[in-house]
Amino acid sequence: MYFAIISTDVPDSLALRLTVRDQHLARLHALNDAGRLLVAGPHPATDEVNPAQPAFTGSLVIAEFDSLQTAQAWANADPYIAAGVYANVVVKPYLKVLP
Repeated sequence: MYFAIISTDVPDSLALRLTVRDQHLARLHALNDAGRLLVAGPHPATDEVNPAQPAFTGSLVIAEFDSLQTAQAWANADPYIAAGVYANVVVKPYLKVLP
């Protein structure tokens, strides 16, 4: 089943994100390589395409896991948590309907 991992950043998180971004992306690439990643990406703080000061308010990952507990454990091991990027993480079952 798919699970949505919805994370909210602490204020001014960009510097913290950059310290562990490669580790964070490596985990997402591993999910993708295993055919389990539906979508992943950050929530920009603005709707500008190329803001002068990039900033983010959180992230969304939708991926396949065996159970809610497995998805939660994967989310809890994110380097962004250890680095203090995320203030809050919610994991919910997700049902893909379209497309």
